[in-house]
Amino acid sequence: MKPKLIPALAALGLALAAGPALAKGELHIYNWGDYTNPKLIEKFEKKYDVKVTQDDYDSNETMLAKVRTGNTGYDIVVPSDYTVKIMIDEGLLAKTEPDQMSNFKNMKPEYVDVYWDKGRHYSVPWQIGTTAFAVDTDKYKGDIDTYAILFDPPDALKGQINMLDDMNSIMHAAERYLGIPRCSADKANLKKVNDLLVKAKPNWKTFSYDTITKMTSGDVIVTQTWNGAAYRMRQKMPSVKYAYPKEGIEGWMDNVAVLKGAPNMENAKLFQNFIMEPENAALISEFAGYDNGIKGSEKFLPASFADAPEIKRPEGAPTPEFVPPCPPAVVKIYNQIWTNLRK
Repeated sequence: MKPKLIPALAALGLALAAGPALAKGELHIYNWGDYTNPKLIEKFEKKYDVKVTQDDYDSNETMLAKVRTGNTGYDIVVPSDYTVKIMIDEGLLAKTEPDQMSNFKNMKPEYVDVYWDKGRHYSVPWQIGTTAFAVDTDKYKGDIDTYAILFDPPDALKGQINMLDDMNSIMHAAERYLGIPRCSADKANLKKVNDLLVKAKPNWKTFSYDTITKMTSGDVIVTQTWNGAAYRMRQKMPSVKYAYPKEGIEGWMDNVAVLKGAPNMENAKLFQNFIMEPENAALISEFAGYDNGIKGSEKFLPASFADAPEIKRPEGAPTPEFVPPCPPAVVKIYNQIWTNLRK
């Protein structure tokens, strides 16, 4: 028989059930650099009386290598889609069941049954975007919607190109330009990719993730970059235009996930639920410049953001392609090509 609670005890029970709102302690976040709105962290700290510390990384591979060593002290990481899949398969993430959290109702349906976390048992969206490149149209007036800009550039752009220091982004862009499937194990295809990259490298000036500075300082005319970074560039430099290559474009989603054995597990879960609140998701987009996958967040963002050409794909632009992790045999050859390229 279930006992009846007197009103005072019932109220106490409800307060205890809402325990997360009473949370205290710490939360340690490991995220991409220049990607977190300080207002978001301040709001979370104030609401839950939790002290947040942050460290940053510059690539999924850097983060993954550190996590694999164990005992990082971090609670939360922000891996891209394919890296979430790798980390789930390797048993590195906690099954926090975001699909059972109170704010899960705000997630856009198309981002629930994703290949990297079907049903959302481990991760929630942080930011969604594409990877292509941006051009200073004051210095180059030609057609930019083709990967020829990167891999077979006109004379005006040679030596004026920055590439991301990111193996997968460069490999997949080369495959799109050549019309080769992503992660192809065919040796002839892989040789074509290698030959294209070796030929193109002398035309590139730098490999850097600091794409905004590279462009806005005038150091380069073209930079491989992400759409949100291009949006932020354009705020500082109106002549910047983001390309939508006719050969195809890379789609990605960065996700908030909790490390298995996280020291502050409950606070990490709180944070996952917190960023699925539309107003909080909007804070992330306001700072980083990308869409976020949360319904209703647009109400807290200026209309100019939603309609920005970097955020709203032009009619006729290719649909972003999300690429799952390549098979180990292909990754091995990718690594060989990449090591040679970065000599």
